[in-house]
Amino acid sequence: MQISEAWLREYVNPPISTDELVAQLTMAGLEVDSVTPAAAQFSGVVIGEVLAMEQHPDADRLRVCQVAVGAAEPLQIVCGAANVRVGLKIPAALCGAVLPGDFKIKKSKLRGVESLGMLCSEKELGLVAEAHGLMELPADAPVGTDIRDYLQLNDMLIEVDLTPNRADCLSVQGIAREVAVLNQINWQAEAVSPPTVRHDQTLAVNVLAPDACPRYLGRLITGVNVSAETPLWMQERLRRSGVRSLGPVVDVTNYVLLELGQPLHAFDADKLQGGISVRWAVADEELALLNGQTIKLDAEALVIADDQQALALAGVMGGSGSAVSDATQNIFLECAFFAPYSIAGKARRFGLHTDSSHRFERGVDATLQERAIARATRLIIDIAGGSVGEITEATASQFLPQRPAIWVRRQRVAKILGMVPDDATVNGIFQRLGMVVENVPDGWQVTPPGCRFDIAIEVDLIEEIARIYGYNQLPSTSLLMRAELGKATESVLDISRVADLLVDRGYQEAITYSFVDEEIQATVAPDDEVIRLKNPISSELAIMRTSLWCGLLKAALYNTNRQQNRVRFFETGLRFVKKDGVTHQESRLAGLALGSVLPEQWGEKSRKADFFDMKADVEAIFALTERDVRFTVAEHTALHPGQSAKIESLAGETIGWLGMLHPSLEKQLGFDTQVFLFDLDQQLLLDKRVSSFKPLSKFPSMRRDLALIVKEEISADDVVDCIKDSDEPTLQHVVIFDIYRGKGVDDGSKSIALSLYLQNDLQTLTDSEVDAVVARILAKLTNQTNAKLRD
Repeated sequence: MQISEAWLREYVNPPISTDELVAQLTMAGLEVDSVTPAAAQFSGVVIGEVLAMEQHPDADRLRVCQVAVGAAEPLQIVCGAANVRVGLKIPAALCGAVLPGDFKIKKSKLRGVESLGMLCSEKELGLVAEAHGLMELPADAPVGTDIRDYLQLNDMLIEVDLTPNRADCLSVQGIAREVAVLNQINWQAEAVSPPTVRHDQTLAVNVLAPDACPRYLGRLITGVNVSAETPLWMQERLRRSGVRSLGPVVDVTNYVLLELGQPLHAFDADKLQGGISVRWAVADEELALLNGQTIKLDAEALVIADDQQALALAGVMGGSGSAVSDATQNIFLECAFFAPYSIAGKARRFGLHTDSSHRFERGVDATLQERAIARATRLIIDIAGGSVGEITEATASQFLPQRPAIWVRRQRVAKILGMVPDDATVNGIFQRLGMVVENVPDGWQVTPPGCRFDIAIEVDLIEEIARIYGYNQLPSTSLLMRAELGKATESVLDISRVADLLVDRGYQEAITYSFVDEEIQATVAPDDEVIRLKNPISSELAIMRTSLWCGLLKAALYNTNRQQNRVRFFETGLRFVKKDGVTHQESRLAGLALGSVLPEQWGEKSRKADFFDMKADVEAIFALTERDVRFTVAEHTALHPGQSAKIESLAGETIGWLGMLHPSLEKQLGFDTQVFLFDLDQQLLLDKRVSSFKPLSKFPSMRRDLALIVKEEISADDVVDCIKDSDEPTLQHVVIFDIYRGKGVDDGSKSIALSLYLQNDLQTLTDSEVDAVVARILAKLTNQTNAKLRD
């Protein structure tokens, strides 16, 4: 929210500088984003009055003006503005003046006629980006007065970044209240004298949704002159708050919104059909809004309507059909309190965000409406005239916010803040914040004001004490804690060690959203039951992921579309699955690789990554756990049926999956190269076998190489497992170094070449002992896998 410092100081003016004021607000939780001048720097510009004017002898569009500037004699100034006329008061830049952009005004001749200054528009003074014609000043503007002093341009604009809970500060008076409290100034909002009622005409008001609109006030004002000029002081305050002037009635409603924080709306009374009703919209009911947009409403949208149609989207924006126009003579002024739940999210649903919805969503003081409508009425009749009618009010007290008293315990304050200010200080803080305070044994009984929706429990009030008393004044104490070394278990592998390994192997860690697009989720895991978000950020982030592959595939595609031909990602995160109707969060480790195995270089020939490259990366991870796992042939909906494997522990638990992205999904997602993926259960992955010491043998090892012919359906793992199950104590390792299919091997069979490493801890093995071990292993292989030695 942007406010004028000069406007703020009209309500409360502590003896502090701008910098000190900004520091106070920031330390009190109202963070100031920026402080900028209200106008660009310029000098030598005064208020002038055009006394006489004649046509330039050599230019049709130029006028030679005699301008009074407070000096003994008027100045001759040549001007080309279309709106220059006798009697007009304007900003006049004198010779020697310096305008924004370091533009210096000098004595000059225009088409042979001497000009001793320049008449200025708002644009030339740096007040607006665009202007058409001279800046017209009020008729009572004092000639010769410096324009900066007259318009109070030596002002600063303070932009405050408010958190959603501080709706009470979405107004100048709200921030004034904070400044007064911080500076221990007793401040009360100015009373508004109600205008005199001149007629008895009213409109019937019927609130059909009292829970959503507990209070609604409205009044008829007849004979309004909408052509009246909004006073310059109001236009300037609106401009400095980032609001442009749109005519007296709209300007007043905007001004009161900025001043008090209460949104109002004015309807053209002659365009209304019957009375006013506040109701829920009918499904598919249409409403043309002030911004030119036509929206189709649903039954969850609250509207202001007459007897024929919806007139406005309640708390958000008015409709164009009942808007105030240049022909308006009579207005119906509305001021209401809408419950935050009835407005929250409604503007965003229709692609809107207004000053009104911003305030109602966060909460408006339910006691403010009568004061706000009186203030707006007074300003309208002062500026545009008119005859005021009685206020029509519809209030459902049972639905208005109730503010129960909160007990603040002294010992609780001491525990949280480390100290307790004296009773007078605490009472002063609460009272200046507009709260009702009662001293009770060991504390205070405090009733928050209607504007503070953020205060509901004891700790909220303790925060107020700390905030106003000053965080810098709270005692600083060192925490006392017993230092005890934690026990590092060796049976669990740290996930950061796995991450380091993958980085060493060329992967980059990715962090993707837990929310994913339903389309890619259905593509990767069509059979999973998904969890939908009730209020998603966008349609592309509508459900919770059941696989980390969703985000990794999207990230990889983003990179390949930007000429990144080698991509390796991994991610550690949660997936969200439903089992028996219960939502579970499971920690997963997933990875993706595409492109070449190694970065482009001269030392190695380029080769595309394949299934076994990814398998080697996964095996390297399991090597950290010192546990054996099995890769078994299995099918996954997202993986190529010929290049996918289920990863299992030796006990048969499924740890994860590994494989190549299914060709149909590869094409559907837009990849032009093969993509390899893995997904592992972190809980099972990180279960590490504790290392134990084994002394090195003093005796040499022996190696025997075997080439076995087995059927195609016999996997290499089956062969290795069979050998390890032989329970030969001297067998140390089994290494497969070749798999061959082709000449010399029958169709449907393959040759597996492997090495057996044997070693005895007590003696050197003899050839006969080694041959006997090999023979027993061959016999077991023949018996279980029908393997035979290759000739």
